[in-house]
Amino acid sequence: MFPAEPKSAAAARAYVREVLAADDDRLDAACVDDVLLVVSELVTNAYRYGTEPGDSLLVVIVKSADRVRVEVHDPVRRRPVLREEADERVRGRGLHIVKALAACCGVEDRPLGKAVWAEVAR
Repeated sequence: MFPAEPKSAAAARAYVREVLAADDDRLDAACVDDVLLVVSELVTNAYRYGTEPGDSLLVVIVKSADRVRVEVHDPVRRRPVLREEADERVRGRGLHIVKALAACCGVEDRPLGKAVWAEVAR
């Protein structure tokens, strides 16, 4: 669990790095980098668009033989929107990055919000 605040993306990356490093079946450095970038983008989106002050985020990592699944749970049912890319906007590229790095991604409704997930191939 992480508080819904800007510094949570860095804290979530540190947590996920520890989880992945503790695995006996280590990932190569490029895969770890991809997973960490996905974590950062999903946590940032959840903080910006899926929470209110005082809320928390849950980050879940599920490893399998061929993928690493990243889930970020937040308390708002509003689904993320993939915006059209535009050079004049500073923000709005996070989901494009996730889609480029992930083998698959999606959103699941939860009883108290949603989980946005992405799976990165090992």
